[in-house]
Amino acid sequence: MSPLEQSLIAFTLAAALLTVTPGLDTALVLRTAAAEGGRRALLAGLGICLGCLVWGLVVALGLGVLLQASELAYTLLKWVGAAYLFWLGVQLIATKRDDFGAGGRQAGAATSLAWFRRGLLTNVLNPKVGAFYVSFLPQFVPAGANVPLTTLGLASIHALLGLLWFLLLIAATQPIAAALRKPRVIRTLDRLTGGIFLLFGARLALSRD
Repeated sequence: MSPLEQSLIAFTLAAALLTVTPGLDTALVLRTAAAEGGRRALLAGLGICLGCLVWGLVVALGLGVLLQASELAYTLLKWVGAAYLFWLGVQLIATKRDDFGAGGRQAGAATSLAWFRRGLLTNVLNPKVGAFYVSFLPQFVPAGANVPLTTLGLASIHALLGLLWFLLLIAATQPIAAALRKPRVIRTLDRLTGGIFLLFGARLALSRD
């Protein structure tokens, strides 16, 4: 087995463990699947996975090192990301909804696009993801390998694992989806998810690294 193959296997195992660890991404997909259906949850998951690929590309091109080295750039992105999470959290908590069917097809399409965008931005605007990739991915790039291509390949594996995990979460919610879409449950899910967004936003804003 070549060093590259060994690195890919080791990374896949490590990334799989990280993927199933509960966090903001899991909460977003679970809430969307339970309250708004599998299609919108999948779009949110695809946005999250695209965010991983964006950071993988940034690190592969060497820009991630610049982000890690520049305190100003890191701080600015951190505050933008925290503000975005706060905005999402407040929206979910303040908006009182009884269902998701109002507005017709056009509104539904807009909502679907909104969840894709939310999934994408929760990753892209989080500098901790970039800093993590900068420190984590190079450990699995063997000597002599093409660094940019291997780094992007590792990020792609992470994104694929994330997509598979999200599909599993979505499938797990479908048997009880009807019960979860009752007005009282919808409002509870919105408040819980909004609280999680606020918590992660505060955690990001108060972080010092």
